[in-house]
Amino acid sequence: MTKTLIKSAMLVNEGFVFQSDVLIVNHRVEKIAKSINIQMENKNVVNAEGLYLLPGMIDDQVHFREPGLTHKATLNFESKAAVAGGITSFMDMPNTIPNTLTLDLLEDKYQLANKNSLANYSFFMGINKYNLEEALKIDNETVCGLSDDGLYFDNDEGILANYPEFLEKLFSKTNSLVALHCEDDSIIKSAFDFYEHLYGGDIPVRCHPLIRSEKACVIATERVIKIARQFNTRVHILHVSTHAETKFFRNDLPIREKRITGEACIHHLWFSDEDYLILGNNIKWNPSIKTKQDKIGLLEALKENKLDNIATDHAPHILSEKSGNYHTAKSGGPLVQHALPLLFELYKQGKISLEDIVQKTSHNVAEIYRIKERGYIREGYYADLVLVDLDNPWTSTAQNLLYKCGWSPFENCAFKSKIIKTFVNGHLVYDHGKFNESEKGMRLTFEKER
Repeated sequence: MTKTLIKSAMLVNEGFVFQSDVLIVNHRVEKIAKSINIQMENKNVVNAEGLYLLPGMIDDQVHFREPGLTHKATLNFESKAAVAGGITSFMDMPNTIPNTLTLDLLEDKYQLANKNSLANYSFFMGINKYNLEEALKIDNETVCGLSDDGLYFDNDEGILANYPEFLEKLFSKTNSLVALHCEDDSIIKSAFDFYEHLYGGDIPVRCHPLIRSEKACVIATERVIKIARQFNTRVHILHVSTHAETKFFRNDLPIREKRITGEACIHHLWFSDEDYLILGNNIKWNPSIKTKQDKIGLLEALKENKLDNIATDHAPHILSEKSGNYHTAKSGGPLVQHALPLLFELYKQGKISLEDIVQKTSHNVAEIYRIKERGYIREGYYADLVLVDLDNPWTSTAQNLLYKCGWSPFENCAFKSKIIKTFVNGHLVYDHGKFNESEKGMRLTFEKER
């Protein structure tokens, strides 16, 4: 039996911040109390005085690239970066090679994670024009949901948000959570053609939010939500990037009663279109990073409970794939190692509370996906915990990056708060920059009803 006693931590949990001890026995939290005094044979006691203990972040949108794209990322590399950044569980998207469009390919990814991931894991089943019946067979208790993120609906054309007739068919048949990327392809194509003509093929990256525009997002998000409400489908809108879209989401219901939920991503909360001038293609994401007003509006929507969770959309590419002109540079970038430290920076700036950070990165993700026994610091729950020093400055450098792609838009960025220790299922996997890979993460499980 393995026991760990965390003494005198400041717990941030379920809307409160309070000092407490936490006893971990094997994989789970055994006891939470003001003072716990037990005989510890192996003296595995952590003095957490002055430190904050949070439930680990559950990142519901990552692209860890394995199988098929392992030159830029692997489950082992990215999960190490994740736990170093305080992320204890992740949900990975289906745009690996081959695309995850069959149950057999889906299970292959679970087997890879079982052998290689330091964090807990789940994988979305991909959905396109050709695999509807196969996708409907997923087991809600062992698979997080269906998604088209990173995929095309029909070979090399379009995403699901642009095909209302297919959405009606999908939404009328599924009882799973469906997570969708919402942008209107026709609006994007028209804008791209305009700027390509204007700049003779050499489009400045600062035009990215004008091509993948607010209008493209608003039209597609409204279309998807309207159809989802028609069929009462459980739909999660990924990476909402504009303030205008937030008007489509309700904040008058408890999180478990919402049928339509929405998320914001770290890069949309941190950057604005002004940053393209300095960082260029390194902050080229889809949907695009937009205006300062959008950034402010997304934070407000999170605080008002119109948006329900915060994710990373971690999508690494090697630097050569991010270089070149606007047309050839790939969209996406690495984020998992820096997500929570960036949110703590926003906390230091007075823009979000610690309680809201935990609510949006852990509690609500567990409720949105109905994850069993995770997302909170509770007796009997899995001990997925992060110990943070909010006053421990450090700088992100090329030497301390853990992403396989080897770069970050946050290189040389100074942080005021540091992740000290990360526990996954009670196992101390990350401790002051060192990893213990003797235990791997677990497959997430879910309630059947979504």
